[in-house]
Amino acid sequence: MTTQTAPKNPSPDLPPLQTNAAGKVQNDVVIGWYKLLFATRQMDERASRYIRRGMGWSYHARCAGHEGIQIALGLSFRPNKDFLFPYYRDLGTNYAAGVTPYELFLNGLSRDADPCSGGRHMSNHFGKPSIGVQNVSSCTGNHTLHAVGVARAIKHYKSDGVAMSSQGEASASEGYCFEAFSGASRELLPVVFVLQNNKYGISVPVEQQSSSPNVADNYRGIKNLHIIDCDGTDIFDSVRAMREAHEHARTGKGPVMVHAQCIRMGAHSNSDAHDLYRSADEIAEAQKLDPVLRLRAHLLSANLIDATKLKELEDGIERDLDVDAEKAEAAPKPTAESVHEFVTPPQADLTKLDATLPEGEPTEKLREAVTRTLIEEFRANPNTFIWGQDVASKEKGGVFNLTKGMLAEFGAGRVFNGPIAEDFIVGTANGMSRFSKDIRIVIEAAQFADYVWPAMEQIVETSHDYWRSKGQFSPNIVCRLASGGYITGGLYHSQNVEAIMSHLPGVRVIVPAFADDAAGLLRTAIRSQGLTFFLEPKYLYNRPEAKAPKGSDKFAIPFGQGRVRRSGTDLSLITYGNTVHICLRVADQLAKEGHSVEVFDLRCIKPLDVEGIKETTRRTGKVLVVHEDHLFQGVGGEVAAIIGEHCFQDLDAPVRRLGALDIPIGFSPILEQATLPQDATVDAAARSLLAF
Repeated sequence: MTTQTAPKNPSPDLPPLQTNAAGKVQNDVVIGWYKLLFATRQMDERASRYIRRGMGWSYHARCAGHEGIQIALGLSFRPNKDFLFPYYRDLGTNYAAGVTPYELFLNGLSRDADPCSGGRHMSNHFGKPSIGVQNVSSCTGNHTLHAVGVARAIKHYKSDGVAMSSQGEASASEGYCFEAFSGASRELLPVVFVLQNNKYGISVPVEQQSSSPNVADNYRGIKNLHIIDCDGTDIFDSVRAMREAHEHARTGKGPVMVHAQCIRMGAHSNSDAHDLYRSADEIAEAQKLDPVLRLRAHLLSANLIDATKLKELEDGIERDLDVDAEKAEAAPKPTAESVHEFVTPPQADLTKLDATLPEGEPTEKLREAVTRTLIEEFRANPNTFIWGQDVASKEKGGVFNLTKGMLAEFGAGRVFNGPIAEDFIVGTANGMSRFSKDIRIVIEAAQFADYVWPAMEQIVETSHDYWRSKGQFSPNIVCRLASGGYITGGLYHSQNVEAIMSHLPGVRVIVPAFADDAAGLLRTAIRSQGLTFFLEPKYLYNRPEAKAPKGSDKFAIPFGQGRVRRSGTDLSLITYGNTVHICLRVADQLAKEGHSVEVFDLRCIKPLDVEGIKETTRRTGKVLVVHEDHLFQGVGGEVAAIIGEHCFQDLDAPVRRLGALDIPIGFSPILEQATLPQDATVDAAARSLLAF
């Protein structure tokens, strides 16, 4: 058992609460508010003691000074109807929203039963996805985009819910927060953004973060964004603000920003020494706005409860917290083996589909196969959506016309344009997929693959959502990107991204070289859970060599299965994407000279077909790995490592790799050709290996 010291008697210089702000409130309701505030403060104190005892809570951002707005925010949340995105300081918000003290202790102690992540996420990152309190990461403010995305679904499906996002004022300086505020306002979405302004971003004061100490002032020019100011240390004013915000968001008039002036009574976190940048006088002044003591003083001065009964109430809360804390301390920790669980979301059940390769004349272009498959999947699942830049501009259908006809058939509710804000495109996909497990989202995250870098923050976030939430949430997104060179496009129009994307745990990366593979793998990707990068070699969109027989609307290809494009016994060319066709041409030429060259198309970069790689190596004993991406840290290095580990004794020559030079892809055709693999360079490397 632990003992707590009750709050000191209220100081006479505590400012009074705005008791009329929330309207007429029953006495028992106000006492209920105090119970929540008092328990929140005591859990905050216990967290600090757990750190000193070395038992857990190795990251602790205290909520002391924020309890007024946090309790009001949590109370406005309706479990299993609204969607709440708290941030790492939101202990009180989570508690008032329905996360129990026992569950909060489980999180702080990183126990396996933690309802947010089972110990996979940092302590003090509370949540309970089972009731709609989302698992939010440490990337400050990025969940604003998720709130906008799920609010888009709320509006589309005509739900009565509201999305609520909470953050500190300093994170509002992030560009993606502006994208969220602006995008929600443009779409008139039911979302409430709460800014808890304690005037410090770790050690940086608000005047060095914002042009206005009232951070909401920076966004007052956004049309349709309703802004409400309140005193976040005053429970009455905070309740008034949250009631108004929630009601406004449900009217369909657009989003709300609640700017709550708070105080930070302690340091930013347990690793911060705030006395190095805050004066003793400033810290002492902050204590006068203590939300807990102010409400306690009101209870006594307004005769809502006498001092004896108030002390009994506080002691009862202490005893209950002791019980919950001891129970959490005894709860099991995660096992070492469990780290392997929930890494990659499951592939779709393909038993009702057909993996038989289509036969007949190669009549369908790769571009046509992608468009046809998108349309077929949108017809099969009415909960499928697509957005991106230029995807729904009347009959244009994207930069490469791959979504042509979809707007007319499926309407603007399912097929629509996104702004030139790649992080917004990806982040709202993450958010919208939270509304229902049936939703499937296809995004053109950027017009060209090498414009996708502004979205990397959300891409990384989305890649570990499934693991971080212990399988409770899977962002079911197909990220389509027009990738690669050979089009004389130059910088930002010709680079490759597969090596970087495939480095992220939990994602899939697909690069088809033929129309039938594009159709079969895209169908599997859309129907599967998780994040899949579908990289389309744009050079092959209309190329005759990439044509294939047209398959049915049931044709699907499992992930991680390569394809032997040409059988051989003397040398294996392992490749994917654009260079598949170079390798086939080289193999044809060498065959005329009596060499038997096998061409193995990986198709999937992640997961790789490890067995297929080993089998082709053992058939020929010599391997040349060819790809158009840069050689250094490219996919070829991973393939070579697999061969070296599993097939060393089967080799008759060292594994060789051929890729683009470690030079950006230039605009001049002469520079591009000098950088990317060509028929001649692949031919020379193949002949060298054959002669070894």
